[in-house]
Amino acid sequence: MTIVTEQRKELPIPFPASPEEITVGPGHLTKYEKSRIIGARALQLSMGAPILVDSEEALDPIIIAEHELLSNVLPLTIRRYLPDGRFQDIPLRILPRSPFLLEKENNQK
Repeated sequence: MTIVTEQRKELPIPFPASPEEITVGPGHLTKYEKSRIIGARALQLSMGAPILVDSEEALDPIIIAEHELLSNVLPLTIRRYLPDGRFQDIPLRILPRSPFLLEKENNQK
């Protein structure tokens, strides 16, 4: 007996060079992406990863990760998928400030 499974082909959408070229999802960082990035980066920091910003007063990895995200120093790429299997890789550095990040920046001032 042979079982044939359909192979899902993932087709990349061209890498965007500017926010106007983002075709998958909103043109800014979503709250889900933000929380995933902060959580992953906080885990890295708690495991001994180097801190990428000057954060002498903060010792909590979550606060440091938020500060790194607000400072736009994280070398990360977000992969957004479409239901048909296509995806687009978006560098974090080209995503404009989302309303969630702007709110956080204003609260820190």
